[in-house]
Amino acid sequence: MIETTIARIIEEVNSLSLPGPGYTRPSYSPLETQAHAIIAAEAEKLGMTVTRDAGSNLFARMPGRDRAAPPLFIGSHLDTVPMGGAYDGVAGVAGVAGAMALAASFAESGEMPPVDLVVTVTRAEESVWFPVSYIGSRATLGRLTAPEMEAHRADTGETLAHHMRLEGGDPDAVLKGPGLLPASFVEIHIEQGPVLHQADEPFALVNGVRGGLRYRNAGIDGVWAHSGGAPRAERADAVFAFADLVSVLDRHWAAVLCEGLDLAVTFGRVDAASDEHAFAKVPGRLEFAVDIRSGEGTVLHQMDAILKQEIAAIEARRGVLFRLGAQSCSKPAKLSSGLNARIAEGAARLGLAPRVMLSGGGHDAAVFATAGWDSTMLFIRNWNGSHNPDEGMDVKDLAAAVRVLAATFADRQARA
Repeated sequence: MIETTIARIIEEVNSLSLPGPGYTRPSYSPLETQAHAIIAAEAEKLGMTVTRDAGSNLFARMPGRDRAAPPLFIGSHLDTVPMGGAYDGVAGVAGVAGAMALAASFAESGEMPPVDLVVTVTRAEESVWFPVSYIGSRATLGRLTAPEMEAHRADTGETLAHHMRLEGGDPDAVLKGPGLLPASFVEIHIEQGPVLHQADEPFALVNGVRGGLRYRNAGIDGVWAHSGGAPRAERADAVFAFADLVSVLDRHWAAVLCEGLDLAVTFGRVDAASDEHAFAKVPGRLEFAVDIRSGEGTVLHQMDAILKQEIAAIEARRGVLFRLGAQSCSKPAKLSSGLNARIAEGAARLGLAPRVMLSGGGHDAAVFATAGWDSTMLFIRNWNGSHNPDEGMDVKDLAAAVRVLAATFADRQARA
């Protein structure tokens, strides 16, 4: 039953995509809305009550035995990065496919969950579309700001507020709040690295989510020149300046890791291929994006200072000018040790002992935790990485995690 539900929902949602390779469902797009409609229809078949908030986040509620107690929210998002994989946003979240499978298992057994079970499908988790982190979850918690509503989507150039209205939301109501009151939130997601696959473990508990510091629209202005005629000392080469920055940040990254601290540095976009660039020209301009992540806020601030210090040195040495542009950031989040302990007990009843690990990627669970919720995550084993068309996941691994949640929150051995 659980495997069947998961596989069917994944297939139905992944039928909605822009042309490949992989899967593309932009944030606040008609495709994302249609994916939400699939989950709404599934929930209504189970007799769940479906509602949407002002940010067009979807909630499907199954009554529990104690209606007065804070509910259990479980879910994630259905938008994807451009040409992403089949699971990051559907079952990598699996707070959608997995949460629906959990609700279906309760419905099939005829047993009510101990508290209201609320399948939660957030909007716009993938911040590649808008330069704003965790849009949907922050909308439902009343934490979006008016300037963020004016952020422009990468493909259309239209504002977040505009796209939110097109898909049935009310930006003004989002800004007025109030947000949801604290409760419990569980998010299931494919691991975005190789740890579980290499260890041959089906799933894990997550105790924290890295924060991120990003300059999405940075650039370097140099001086265009003839490749054969310009002496080295007279050049202001944007590409060599960028190479200097990459090399020096890599050395700082290694040094931070040697200190036993957490850090990841990524230059996720590099563009030196405009019509102005040519084989016989010294590059006079380069555009790039840098993404710095850590589980420790002090490390993020330290690396931001180092980035700016090294840029100043390169500018003086190379005769170029860096443009970092606007900064976007998210804070590291500690997830619920109490909720993790409870889920670990449920796993033990099924003879399982999942490891506890840090999430390198950002997730909605971090927003709920920061807002005072009892919030955590389960990672599902994945191979071939994440945010690419070749993501891998075994439905059986996700089903095992769902059974653990059923054993945890129903105080019974989960049934298939």
